[in-house]
Amino acid sequence: MKIDSWKRALLAAALIAQDLGPDIIDVNMGCPAKSVANRGAGVGLMRSPLKVARIFRKLTATLKVPVTGKIRLGWDDCRSYKLIARIVEENGGALVAFHGRTKNQGYGGQANWDAIAEDKAAVKIPVIGNGDVKMVADIQRLKDYTGCEAVMIGRGAIANPWIFSRLDRQQVSPEQVRQTVDRHLEKNIAFYGAEDGQRLFRKYAIHYLLLQPLDREARKNILRKRPTGEFAELLSQLYAQMGIEKA
Repeated sequence: MKIDSWKRALLAAALIAQDLGPDIIDVNMGCPAKSVANRGAGVGLMRSPLKVARIFRKLTATLKVPVTGKIRLGWDDCRSYKLIARIVEENGGALVAFHGRTKNQGYGGQANWDAIAEDKAAVKIPVIGNGDVKMVADIQRLKDYTGCEAVMIGRGAIANPWIFSRLDRQQVSPEQVRQTVDRHLEKNIAFYGAEDGQRLFRKYAIHYLLLQPLDREARKNILRKRPTGEFAELLSQLYAQMGIEKA
């Protein structure tokens, strides 16, 4: 796709999103999935600095809400994070969120906080640090280490969404777990319908209830398709095993 087509497609999508009243429009230059990156999108954009500049220049000149960018280190053979961060800033971007891993790392290995600190020193716009924030103490540790203004939490919040309330998982009571599970499931069903809402929720139940150590067959049993009432009964059995009384 030519750059003009890219710009038109992104601008059209951004204008639709803007009509929904978001606080920001974010350009995702961090997705490492092959189906995305190998087509020049996601972290694939980090190989094309001029394209990034043109996209941000067009979006920031047209949109009424701030435009931000999410980036990574780049690729193993093209770590363009400082260049891309400066391009975002120079073309009107409001902030950069930086995941300190390369495309090839995906979500594995250790996040490079030194690189986040380098990016923070390279630009004047706010930088949000991302990567290896698993405990409440990691939030301040990342901010102190890198100087970034804020912290983004991804996988660390799947099993412990209470981290946003500054609670580590061991500080969360079984009753809080049940209340959150029940509320999440209820809202999923209300939004997606009974079948899809339950299906999409089951993977979160595995994390909420700390069932990852179960063997593969046990996890498959929890994740398999089942009637809503049967799934609710399974949850009740799991609650009982955890010593959680019905709310």
